[in-house]
Amino acid sequence: AIFLLGGIGVGAAAVALAQLADLAQYAFALLLAKSRYAVLAVTPLGFMLSAYMTLRLFPNAQGSGIPQAIAARQLTDQAARENLVSIRIAMGKMILTLFGLLCGGSVGREGPTVQVGASIMFALGRVSPRRQPGLILAGAAAGVAAAFNTPLAGIVFGIEEMSRAFETRTSSLIIAAVIAAGLTSLALAGNYAYFGSSAMTLSRGADWLAVPACGVVGGLAGGLFSRVVIAMARGFKSPLGRAIKGHPLWFAFACGLAVAICGLVSGDTIYGTGYVQVKEALDHGTPLPQEFGVLKLLATSFAAISGIPGGIFSPSLAVGAGIGSNIAAFFHDAPLGAIMLLGMVSYFAGVVQAPITAFVIVTEMTDNHGMVVPLMAAALIAHFVSRMICEEGIYHALAKGFVERATRPREGEGR
Repeated sequence: AIFLLGGIGVGAAAVALAQLADLAQYAFALLLAKSRYAVLAVTPLGFMLSAYMTLRLFPNAQGSGIPQAIAARQLTDQAARENLVSIRIAMGKMILTLFGLLCGGSVGREGPTVQVGASIMFALGRVSPRRQPGLILAGAAAGVAAAFNTPLAGIVFGIEEMSRAFETRTSSLIIAAVIAAGLTSLALAGNYAYFGSSAMTLSRGADWLAVPACGVVGGLAGGLFSRVVIAMARGFKSPLGRAIKGHPLWFAFACGLAVAICGLVSGDTIYGTGYVQVKEALDHGTPLPQEFGVLKLLATSFAAISGIPGGIFSPSLAVGAGIGSNIAAFFHDAPLGAIMLLGMVSYFAGVVQAPITAFVIVTEMTDNHGMVVPLMAAALIAHFVSRMICEEGIYHALAKGFVERATRPREGEGR
């Protein structure tokens, strides 16, 4: 009953966050229509204020939120868990993610939905601490399912990324929570494919060369992104590293300014989730601007290291679409949309190093089952290439930092 009730709550929260995120991005678009250079003030000051509120009011709400959910499962102390997943943090996560989108941050809402889902389940499971790791896992999986309307991806994400193990009892509870969240999302938002339905496939033999091309490039770019974000989270012992750690608000300001500059150079295309740009390109079969992928990658990197709350799911898919669009220029007769999908799955698999989740989520988002095999192949290639650059997936690497910070004080007390 807890899993079903929690699933309904997660589904409702996911739909609310999705609709409010659209409104936030629309409001930012109105600002751009008034003056596109306003971002040089709004975005850096917004990042600075968001970082301040995160540090002072909602600590542990920074970033995507998925590492916090993973860390909360690994911890055994109730107070330590509550510092990572709680209703207070869930509320702060939603508010500040929306604020980041309102300021033009290149962030997504799906990672935050995972932390919100885990927080809701954690709160409902307070009466049974023994079951809380399973509840947190189910809440996270339900969050992915409801955020994208991708129930299979939610289940696979829970098993492959969150738990990294298949347990019969836990898996059945994940499915129950995903069903409840999915039905709630369907009731509130209707049935839809995130990027619309697509029937494009790789028809000619030569077109299949795009699979390894996207896999290698996406894996390299995704691995590099993860390595940078992980390194920044762990900090540096150099004077620059100490300066960043000592002045987090000014660092957030600098990151916001960098995002604004990327936005101006891109022609105002890299702000927000990137959903609108990618969907239009897929719907109309038109390539994205040549510089879109690189600038979106830079903007997402600056947002991810700035310390503000916001996910990397949607922006990563947008970066991958940009990479695929560039690679498609070398395959003149191949369907553009199919290669964009290969770019999306490759870069995303390179970032999260969860290849099954990557191809399942892209397949469900586009309702395109004709591309399953090439998507699987590209995701696996990207995964192996990414591992050469970054040995561990971004979420589990960042989760280690939260676990270490949570256990360090208690270790000190025993000395």
